[in-house]
Amino acid sequence: MRDNSIHSFYQVMTGQIHDQLALGSFRWFTVAMAWIMFFGGLAIAYYNWSKYPEQRTAHHLFVFLMRFLSAGMWYLGTLWKLPWPVAHGFKDWLTNTVTYSSFQWHADIMQIFLNNIAIVQPLIYLLEVFFAASLAFGFAIRLTGVVAALFIFNLLIGLYNDPTEWVWTYVGIMCAHGMFAADGAGRSLGLDHLLRRKPIFAPDSKIGRLYTLVS
Repeated sequence: MRDNSIHSFYQVMTGQIHDQLALGSFRWFTVAMAWIMFFGGLAIAYYNWSKYPEQRTAHHLFVFLMRFLSAGMWYLGTLWKLPWPVAHGFKDWLTNTVTYSSFQWHADIMQIFLNNIAIVQPLIYLLEVFFAASLAFGFAIRLTGVVAALFIFNLLIGLYNDPTEWVWTYVGIMCAHGMFAADGAGRSLGLDHLLRRKPIFAPDSKIGRLYTLVS
């Protein structure tokens, strides 16, 4: 049977994809996170759209759709990186960055990560959960865009010589996140727009200036 994106979406939202089923009852945690990110992101977008007329433009709508889809990409990636025990898929990919890296110095660094995978995997999992939530809600998108682009750049270097990879895929993902950062994509139907209109941090405080920088 041929799969399709609608069926795959249904499976993720009901905990039926392979990576979720392998988690046993813990899969319902991943389902709850998916529902929170999906419907939370839509609710924030709807509030922006309904309350602020200047948000009702094609530019804001399409920027929102692109970052929202990117959130889904990152969230799906977290499902096979859940820590404890070490995920075999994550170990295989990390091994590939050692084997196929563009530079020996980079391969040496990746080998250190591989040797300490029990520590590295939960950190990568949390980082990708942050990417997914940030993009879904439109929060601190400039920070997320820059860090995610660098994260993908690391994969570009690490998998450059892998014969099964098309490295331009990583170039495309890297450029997309770079554009999210450049555009301040959270200001398009996202939390960044709401928090800039009604700041919860004093704009002249250190945390206020920091938030302005990352959003």
